[in-house]
Amino acid sequence: MEVRRTRFLKLLHDGECDNDVVKVVTGMRRCGKSVLLKQYQQDLIDNNRPSDRIFRINFETLQGQEIADKAALNEWIGSHIPPDDQTFLMLDEIQNVEGWEMSVAALCTMERCDVYITGSNSKMLSSDLATHISGRYVEIDVLPLSLAEVMECRGISDPENALADVLVHGSLPGLDTSRGEEYATQYLDGVFNTVLVKDVLRILHMDRADVLVDIARFLYSNIGNITNMARIAEVVGISEPTVKRYVNALVDARLFYYAECYDIVGRKILKTRGKYYATDLGMRRSVLGGAAGTDTSRPLENLVYLELRRRGYKVRIGSYRDAEVDFTAFKGDQVHYYQVTQTMLSEETRMRELRPLESIRDNYRKTVLTMDRIGLGSEKGIDIANVVEWLSGGS
Repeated sequence: MEVRRTRFLKLLHDGECDNDVVKVVTGMRRCGKSVLLKQYQQDLIDNNRPSDRIFRINFETLQGQEIADKAALNEWIGSHIPPDDQTFLMLDEIQNVEGWEMSVAALCTMERCDVYITGSNSKMLSSDLATHISGRYVEIDVLPLSLAEVMECRGISDPENALADVLVHGSLPGLDTSRGEEYATQYLDGVFNTVLVKDVLRILHMDRADVLVDIARFLYSNIGNITNMARIAEVVGISEPTVKRYVNALVDARLFYYAECYDIVGRKILKTRGKYYATDLGMRRSVLGGAAGTDTSRPLENLVYLELRRRGYKVRIGSYRDAEVDFTAFKGDQVHYYQVTQTMLSEETRMRELRPLESIRDNYRKTVLTMDRIGLGSEKGIDIANVVEWLSGGS
C-alpha cells in the first residue's frame, strides 16, 4: 500500500513556485524519493496546476536512459519546456546524466520554471550543484517510513507489533513483508548491493566491494557507539585515510548517518567523537545476519535518531562534562535533550538516565524515552514518555 509522505510533501509545497531555488531531494535508494515526486505531481494537478505544464522524467527508466548527457537533456528541455508559462520540472536520479549540473544551472535562468531534482548520492548532488548555482538550492533529505507510516503501509494496527516488525525488516516503503522472510532478505540484499555498486563503488572508482562490505558490517555492528577511523582501519586492515574516504562515501550514499558530538557546556562540536546510525534496520539485519543479535537497545536508539531527523531536527550526541546525553536536538532557536532506554524501572537505571539531564542548567526541554508503560509523566522537570507512542505519532 502506498503511503502519503505528508512531512516531505509539505517541504516541497513550502518551496512551490520559488523558481530561483532548486529543490534537491536526496535519500538512500528505495526510500521513496520517486514516489514522493509522483505524489507531489498529483498534488499540483489537484491544486489546478495545468498537467501539461508539469514534467517528470526518471533517468533510470527506458525513456530516461536515452538522455545520457547534457546535450541530450538540453535538447529535451528545449522541446518540452515553454519559456513563458509557469512550469514544474522534476528530474529523477539526475546523476545518471553526464554534465547535468550545467543544464540545471541554465534552468535557473528561466523565470517561470520550478526545478526539482533527486539523486541517491547527497554529496555529489550538493557539491556539483553548488559549484554552478552558488547558494540557490535547498536539500530535502528523505528517510524511510516512520512507525506511523509503517502501520498504514503494512496494515499493522498495534504500534508495538509495528515496532517489532521494523526492528526486523526495517521500513523501506517498497518491501512487502507479507511475502515472507526469504523474499524480505533477497529484497534488502538487493538494495544494499545496488547502493554499493551504483552509489559508492562508481563514485570511488574502485572495485573492492569486499572492503566496503567489511566497513559497512563494522558500522552496522556499532550503531550508537562512539566510533573512530583508527579502530575501523585496524579491524579491516587498510589505512586510516582510506577508511575515512570509504566511510564518507557510505554516508554520502545515505546507508548511514553521522551524528557529531556536541559539548553542551562549551557549545561547540567535539571533532574526535561521534556515532553512526543505520538508515534502515532491516538492511542492517540483512547484512549482519545472526551477528545482529537480539538486543534492541541500540536499534531503538537508532530509530529515535531517525525520527528526530524526520521531524526536522539537527541531531547531535550530547556531552555534558563527564556524562553523555543520547541526543541534543536543534530546530531553529530551540533545543531538546533526549535519553533513550529500554527500561528505567529499577532505581539504579532511573538515576543513571535522569542524572545527565538533571545536571544541565538551562531551560530547554528534556525527555527520557522508554519502553516502559508505568512510571511515566514528569520528574524534576524531565518528561518521561513511552517510546512506542512517541515514535508512532508523538511530538
